[in-house]
Amino acid sequence: MANKLWFSRATAAVAAGALAFTLAACGGEGAGGGAGAGGGAEDDAEGGLVGVAMPTETSERWIADGDAVQSGLEEAGYEVDLQFAGDDIPTQQQQIDAMINAGAEALVIAAIDGTALAPQLEAAAAAEIPVISYDRLIRDSENVDFYVSFDNFQVGVAQANALLVGLGLVDEEGEPVEDAPKGPFNVELFAGSLDDNNAHFFWDGAMSILEPYIEDGTLVVPSEQTDIEQTATQRWLQEKAQSRMEDLLTANYGGGEKVDGVLAPYDGLSRGIIEALRSAGYKDDEMPVITGQDAEIASVKLIADGVQHSTIFKDTRLLAEQAVVAAEALLAGEEPEANNTEDYDNGVKVVPAYLLPVVTIYEDNIESELVETEYWTAEEVESGVAEEE
Repeated sequence: MANKLWFSRATAAVAAGALAFTLAACGGEGAGGGAGAGGGAEDDAEGGLVGVAMPTETSERWIADGDAVQSGLEEAGYEVDLQFAGDDIPTQQQQIDAMINAGAEALVIAAIDGTALAPQLEAAAAAEIPVISYDRLIRDSENVDFYVSFDNFQVGVAQANALLVGLGLVDEEGEPVEDAPKGPFNVELFAGSLDDNNAHFFWDGAMSILEPYIEDGTLVVPSEQTDIEQTATQRWLQEKAQSRMEDLLTANYGGGEKVDGVLAPYDGLSRGIIEALRSAGYKDDEMPVITGQDAEIASVKLIADGVQHSTIFKDTRLLAEQAVVAAEALLAGEEPEANNTEDYDNGVKVVPAYLLPVVTIYEDNIESELVETEYWTAEEVESGVAEEE
């Protein structure tokens, strides 16, 4: 798998350079001194070491996130230790330990399991190393200084609305459609990995929209699996979603019933669900309404081809920029700008957060939202494969 994708193109380099210029202007003295090192900004003008811990390389979005954060930090003058943990908790723990021992002055962590890093965070706090929780909230620790993410409750809301759009019940603004079909529609629900705090926000957001339709009978869940524990997909694995969808079809759709819609919170799960449906005889032009998340290129191709209905686009370039901004502030001994100081309670403290907006991608806005913004090229959308550098 390539170590660089779209984010290493010339446009990303220009954006990162502009960000570095902005940060230098705001900081007044270039990259700030690290809290852990106790140095002043002048002493650390070249920047210090920042550890960036990402969960896995099995998802293209985490590769994109890791390399975008690394690029932004390096443009801002820092040395970066970027590590991917292969979705293995002990590996991530060891990687973070090594970053601390190597003298990292700040840590940016996208946790595999948000509850499994307490010893590492205690060691970071003892060394006065600020910790930024990246996209996934780290739980059960007071030693988390800041959180950068998207509005994950709204991600779930957007996924649920996209499902209802596909069923003809609401428009793209979420408003009820006049003369909407009465249903009932058969739907099945999928959730993410229970050890990922975001999975709960996605689920809660989606169910805040879908529950009234389930209660009034417009939507029917033939499997009766409507709790997050019943619908969870450990580690967000595509093959687990495929296996569960196969089981659902066998147990609940053996009499000629059809699935009308599937709430899927991540594109990898969506593709697993699609494979299960194909195996059960569903043609690509008769797939149920299937949602997704992350605008992975394979799923964008499926949306362009009319197979997958939608995905949620979270522009990780913007998230990486915000992580760099937060790191700069913390290393300068300042409080990063937060736009949410109430909702992200990690079980010990409310972590100040900066949340970014999301966009729902349908077939008709792939060009404007993904191609024109240079997230993907038209050629990549056509092929369903990311170009390698």
